[in-house]
Amino acid sequence: MVQTVKRAYKYRFHPTPEQAEELARTFGCVRLVYNKALEERTRAYALEGRRVSYVESSAMLTAWKRGGEYDFLFEVSSVPLQQALRHLQAGFANFFAKRARYPTFKSRKKSRASAEYTRSAFRFRDGTLTLAKMDRPLAIVWSRPLPEGAEPSTVTVSTDAAGRWFVSIVVEEKIPPLPPVEARVGVDAGVTAPATLSSGEKIRNPRHERRDRRKLAKAQRAHARKEKGSSNRARARLKVARVYARIADRRRDHLHKVTTRLVRENQVIAVEDLTVRTMVKNHSLARAVSGAAWRELRGMLEYKAGWYGRELVAVDRWFPSSRLCSACGTLKEKLPLSVREWECACGAVHDRDVNAAKNILAAGLAER
Repeated sequence: MVQTVKRAYKYRFHPTPEQAEELARTFGCVRLVYNKALEERTRAYALEGRRVSYVESSAMLTAWKRGGEYDFLFEVSSVPLQQALRHLQAGFANFFAKRARYPTFKSRKKSRASAEYTRSAFRFRDGTLTLAKMDRPLAIVWSRPLPEGAEPSTVTVSTDAAGRWFVSIVVEEKIPPLPPVEARVGVDAGVTAPATLSSGEKIRNPRHERRDRRKLAKAQRAHARKEKGSSNRARARLKVARVYARIADRRRDHLHKVTTRLVRENQVIAVEDLTVRTMVKNHSLARAVSGAAWRELRGMLEYKAGWYGRELVAVDRWFPSSRLCSACGTLKEKLPLSVREWECACGAVHDRDVNAAKNILAAGLAER
């Protein structure tokens, strides 16, 4: 069955100096409104024991604008400011539902600078996008076309640490399911091979960070030598951020290719339900675990399986997939991480990761 989903298309764009100034001002106002609203809601909850609603936060925003101290908020579009309050409301809803931690304040240096515009605050016409308070469209690099006839519902503008500008356009798109196939696969997450398949294939980690590590180390040393607060240090920081951005872009591209292939070729995909947040606390494995990007891999498999009519099954993280013989079902008492190949009493010789992937597939099929 063809399903309609909301899908975001992300593009780079190159703002004019005037547009960059307007967007930087908007980012600052969005951050200010979010932080002030969070402060007020925290105070009300701590001192009065009451929860502040979105409607009350919106009334506060109106009062701040008219109070004189923050009248500069009138200079930017009101829509991104209202959207900041909506995001804060969603954050509190997730917190009280125990789905997330308590919302935190946005930092000028550490938080991603972004602003969200809804349909009333931008104009999309003849392939051009013009935001509120701007007199000319954004110079977008259309690396791929939007779906034919698509009408954007929201537009999010952001900039990253490397100084690049992005626009994310959300549209409704009809995605037909892929033709059913018989193939099913189990995926074992690893360090040397981020994904080992039950078919015996090992998808190696390109290790983009290692390739660029020398360049990154050189840039970081240059950054450390610069005087704090100087323009030279700011330029050096930008060079470090660009190396990191290159590593992240190449890793994400690899993950997209891998996950798309797995979803196209298999009807059922079984994976481990890993807790990456806990695993990266192990300082001996943190770099390797982060480089393997298991969380991103799992997330991509989830939404792509949903789009294309495939089934993703998560196996309990405590399931002893590595120690269980996939041939006879015997459970080995101990199996240190250093042991990459082992022989069962039944005579079967196992590659640790391939055996785990086979067991994950069997367990996933049993849980369906």
